[in-house]
Amino acid sequence: MHKKITLLISTMLLFVLAACSGSTESESDSIETITFSDAGWDSQRVHNEIAGTIIENGFDYETDVTTGSSPAVVQGLRQGDIQVMMEFWVDNMQEEYDEAIEKDEIKEASVNFDDNKQGYWVPTYVIEGDEERGIEPMAPDLKTVADLKKYPELFQDPEDPDKGRVYGSPSGFAADKMLEPKLDAYNLDNFNYFRPGSSAGLATSLADAYEAGEAWVGYYWSPTWVTSVFDITLLEEPEYNEEQFKENYGTEIPPTRVTVAVHSDFPDQAPEVYDFLQNYETSNKLTQSALGYMKENEASAEEAAHWWLKEHEDVWTEWVSEDVVSKVKDAI
Repeated sequence: MHKKITLLISTMLLFVLAACSGSTESESDSIETITFSDAGWDSQRVHNEIAGTIIENGFDYETDVTTGSSPAVVQGLRQGDIQVMMEFWVDNMQEEYDEAIEKDEIKEASVNFDDNKQGYWVPTYVIEGDEERGIEPMAPDLKTVADLKKYPELFQDPEDPDKGRVYGSPSGFAADKMLEPKLDAYNLDNFNYFRPGSSAGLATSLADAYEAGEAWVGYYWSPTWVTSVFDITLLEEPEYNEEQFKENYGTEIPPTRVTVAVHSDFPDQAPEVYDFLQNYETSNKLTQSALGYMKENEASAEEAAHWWLKEHEDVWTEWVSEDVVSKVKDAI
C-alpha cells in the first residue's frame, strides 16, 4: 500500500488550486485516490493495509494515508480530506461521532469489531505460577481488582514502599479519567496510581517485569501486540451497570464499538469500495493475530496485512466478489 503523509501546506495548495480552477460539485462524484487516517496505533495501520491492499488490487484505486492525532484525523474525515477511518473508537469520541453523523459529514460503514477489552491486568504467572520458568504462584487468590487490597507488598511502589503501585493510563487517554477513581471505588487506599509518560512506557514497564518474572499490575487494552504476545489476565470487576459506572466507574469498562467510518461523499465517489467496507468485519482475536505477527517477526503493517490476508482467507473473501478475490490473491 502506498503511503504519504499529507502536510498542511499541501492541503492548502490543493484548496487554492481548486478555487482558482472554478471547481464544481461534480468533483465530489469521482475520486482516484482514497485517503485513510492514521492516528498512531498499529491496529489501525494493519486495517489500513488490509483494506488498502484489497482496494488497490481489487478495485484499481490509489491509496494514501494522512497521519495525525485522533482529533486531527477525525476533523479531516469530517471535512473530506480523509475518506476512510478503519478504526473509529466511538466511545472515546462519542459526542464528535454523533455530531458528525447528525450533520451528515460522515457515515458509519460497518462495525470493525466490538469485543475488545480494557481494564487492569496482571501477568498470569502472578496467579497461577509458571512451572516452565520456575515461578511459583504469588497471589493464587487474586481474581478481582478489589482483591488487590490484600497484596500491596507484592506490587510495591518503589517510590513509596508502604503502598502498592498500579500502572495507569498515560495522560490524554480516554481511559485515564476512569482508572484512578476505580481505586477509590474498590477501597484500594493502600495503592498509588502511576501514570506512565507514554503508551511505550506502559508497555515497557510490563515487558520488563514479565521478562524478570516479577509482579506487575496495570492498565492495558486489546487488541494490541501486548495482549497478544504476553500471557496476561484481566482482573474481574462487577458487571457493567451504567448508573454505577457514571457514579464512580466501579464496574467493568464495557467494550467499545470500533467502526469503519467514511466521509459522507464517499459512497457516491467510490460506491463499489463503500459496498466492500460495509462488509468489513473482524474481531479482537483476528486483529490481535496480525499485531502478534508484527511483533514476533519485526514485520511492518503491510507485511502483517499480507500475512493476515493469506492466513484468514476464509474471512475477507466473504467481503468481496470472486473477481476481486482473484485479483488480490494474484497480487499477494
